[in-house]
Amino acid sequence: MDEDWGDDNTTTQNGFGGSNFSKGRGYTIDKNDADEDWGSNSNGFNSNNGFGGGGAPRRGGRGGGRSFGRGGRGVGRRNYDDADQNGFGGRSGGGGDDWGDNRSNGFENNDDDGAFRGGRGRGRGRGFGGDRGDRRGGRGGRGGGRDGFGGGDGFGDEFAEGGGEGEEKKPPRSTYIPEEANDAELQDTGITSGINFDKYKDIPVNTSGENVPPAIMSFDEAGFREVVRKNVTVAGYTKLTPIQQYSIPIIMAGRDLMACAQTGSGKTAAFLLPIINSLLENQRDLLVEGNCITPHCVIISPTRELTTQIYDQARKFARTSIIKICQVYGGTQVFHQRNKLVGGCHILVATPGRLLAFVRDGLINFSATRFVVLDEADRMLDMGFLPDVETVMRHPTMNSGNRQTLMYSATFPEEVQTCAGQYLNNYIFVSIGIVGGACADIEQTFIQVERFKKREVLLELLNEHGTKGTVIFVDTKRNADFLAVNLSENQMPTTSIHGDRPQQEREAALRDFRSGRKHILVATEVAARGLDIKNIIHVINYDMPKDINQYVHRIGRTGRVGNRGKATTFFESSDDSAMAKPLSLILKSAGQPVPDFIAAAASGYGGYGGGDGNSGFGGTDIRDGLGEATQHEEVEEVW
Repeated sequence: MDEDWGDDNTTTQNGFGGSNFSKGRGYTIDKNDADEDWGSNSNGFNSNNGFGGGGAPRRGGRGGGRSFGRGGRGVGRRNYDDADQNGFGGRSGGGGDDWGDNRSNGFENNDDDGAFRGGRGRGRGRGFGGDRGDRRGGRGGRGGGRDGFGGGDGFGDEFAEGGGEGEEKKPPRSTYIPEEANDAELQDTGITSGINFDKYKDIPVNTSGENVPPAIMSFDEAGFREVVRKNVTVAGYTKLTPIQQYSIPIIMAGRDLMACAQTGSGKTAAFLLPIINSLLENQRDLLVEGNCITPHCVIISPTRELTTQIYDQARKFARTSIIKICQVYGGTQVFHQRNKLVGGCHILVATPGRLLAFVRDGLINFSATRFVVLDEADRMLDMGFLPDVETVMRHPTMNSGNRQTLMYSATFPEEVQTCAGQYLNNYIFVSIGIVGGACADIEQTFIQVERFKKREVLLELLNEHGTKGTVIFVDTKRNADFLAVNLSENQMPTTSIHGDRPQQEREAALRDFRSGRKHILVATEVAARGLDIKNIIHVINYDMPKDINQYVHRIGRTGRVGNRGKATTFFESSDDSAMAKPLSLILKSAGQPVPDFIAAAASGYGGYGGGDGNSGFGGTDIRDGLGEATQHEEVEEVW
């Protein structure tokens, strides 16, 4: 018999329905706690059962009841936006795309990854079980610590997978095998150009370095092989963006490159097209020694989603050619990716963690690697990824003789340029537009709001402007999920993406958002870098980002390649004043008015250095005396 979160005949005013975590208290609450993420007065979670009603959970109960068990009726077949079930309901306790749809079951789609074992626990909890037929989720843990989410609560990977007393264990290996896009789907990926594309001819361009090759003005001037030129045409690319005009001849001349360009300016095509063409022009056999392969080109990016996006773009531009392209990234089955590498590959797109795991296992080396690309290089060379990048670039097998190194980003601060210079040889520096600035095609709006009024203001904003094509950025993973639930309960089809969701769910969430099944995507920083999704109309910063670079990358999800977009940011004077001065500079550089409350906060806060639009973001080559810096007046192309 299925174990339900609530009785079938009970319809309550909360987000789970029924008596929720039956036979086990799970999370207890204090109704006097006021936390806007959880709401009050039984909004979203029923009191005395599962998570509790008004306010935030203060400490764990005696383990999660039978609810998160073996295919109960918990997070299931109904969607976030099912008004009848208040966001959660339907049948099953495990699996699925967006906390449930009619194809899957809550958190995982009939996949063992959804069945993490919980700690032993003192209650009758059964962990975070999968769908029926999958393995059980293990007994619930002893509840959480005073924050509600600590301890070994049996929820699996996201909270504390095992350990009744809260010790952490590694989640089980993923068995997820992603589906690859077919040719028709590939042609529908990416954004080519929008109604303001012609404005690109007015964007300032700066280059520095020795013997900079002249820019090209059209794809015909690039001298691509026929198969590449045909794929460019099929993909719908008709005009070059400035970063493409300069990057393509520089790369095809065999030079190293550090390139800065605003978000949404066509950087991916700028390096993929000349690399693919060069690999076809100078064909070499794939190098395989036993189980170890050497890719001819390695492209490293900071997120799984950006990795798959680059992979799809590379496949699109190399279609019908001999170029073999592979990808390796975390959250997916290792054996599947190893099989794909059999026989070698020309281009490997990877995240740092999975790439180094394969290097350590002797599956990949770099002895014949001809191109290394760091996309979102400012992020790759900060303290988070720098050790991994150093391991790759200094690996004993790394080809240093005739290797080209290319780095692309929207921002290149001085410290990043200094670090990058170790790996570049006589490189050319290119900056397009106001580096670190926001695209002028994005209308930036700010709303002054108190912290506990955010959800109310958000609902008003969405009702006024519509929900389709909206990305909402928040600071925490927990808030991403609960905001998605709240919006769905208000008949706004919503999904969420963050680092704690299994990879299968993250990719399913993006598919549903791209296809329009879900109108709203609530995301953490994992979605702020590089994602190129058509028809993103509105970006909302529900939580202000912690630094101005994050702000630029977030709002850059809209207004891409000449398309217009809108960005709305909530501003809390008590918490966000440190961002006022850099925000003022961003708005001025984009020719947009600075709200009075931001100007006032900026005048009273001296925490940002200011300067011209490029200096704080790395729009200037830091090298002294290495070539002449040249400012180019864009040659107008005959459109």
